[in-house]
Amino acid sequence: MSDLKAVLANAEEFLKQAAIHSGERANELREKGLHALRQAKEKAQDLQETVTASSKQAIHATDDYVHTHPWRSIGIATGLGLLIGLMINRK
Repeated sequence: MSDLKAVLANAEEFLKQAAIHSGERANELREKGLHALRQAKEKAQDLQETVTASSKQAIHATDDYVHTHPWRSIGIATGLGLLIGLMINRK
């Protein structure tokens, strides 16, 4: 995430500088900015793939646990529901 923010900040700076300058220098800065935006897009896609893979692993682990321990899962869900209900009722 920090890499993505840094790349976006660089792209923003290049595009701001391109707006200030003119001619060939503006074109160079604009190209650098566009390149940085493409890098940000790639990093965002990589991050999305990583988060999706991690989420799928968590879903499968949860599903396996629920199938292995159904009564324990029901008890946990009931307890959480009770706690949430009590917190909502206090407000």
